Amino acid sequence: MIKKINHVGIAVNSIEEAVKLYTDMLGLKLKDIEVVADQKVKTAIIPVGESKIELLESTDPEGVIAKYIERRGEGIYHLALEVSNLQDALDTLNKQGVALIDQKPRNGVEGTSIAFLHPKASKVLIELVEPSWGSGTEERSRFDPRPPTPQ
Repeated sequence: MIKKINHVGIAVNSIEEAVKLYTDMLGLKLKDIEVVADQKVKTAIIPVGESKIELLESTDPEGVIAKYIERRGEGIYHLALEVSNLQDALDTLNKQGVALIDQKPRNGVEGTSIAFLHPKASKVLIELVEPSWGSGTEERSRFDPRPPTPQ
């Protein structure tokens, strides 16, 4: 079911400030900054080998990330594990009695489909990620409405 660690999500007050640590001090490259409006979050994607660091800044004082930082401070927010078929993974985990936050996939950054497991199931917030289709290395997401790219 699990293919690899897709990324580690880190809650921050300011993406602009946090990016400097990873780019200026650690020499990593910023791939993209994207706003996910329905999740009230701005993200910065920083590739590290086959995985990524995802910085998360709230775009709303009432957003989940803002509330997390208010309670716990900046830091690791979630661990994202990559799966090839998100709905199948959710169905399997649900049958096994694993507490889910999301019963169905929703849209994530970089065109991915995502769903979260409840932290009471694993002691940490786990995000399952099905990559988007189009890079040539991922399987096509059943939730990606774009037509296939000609090969």
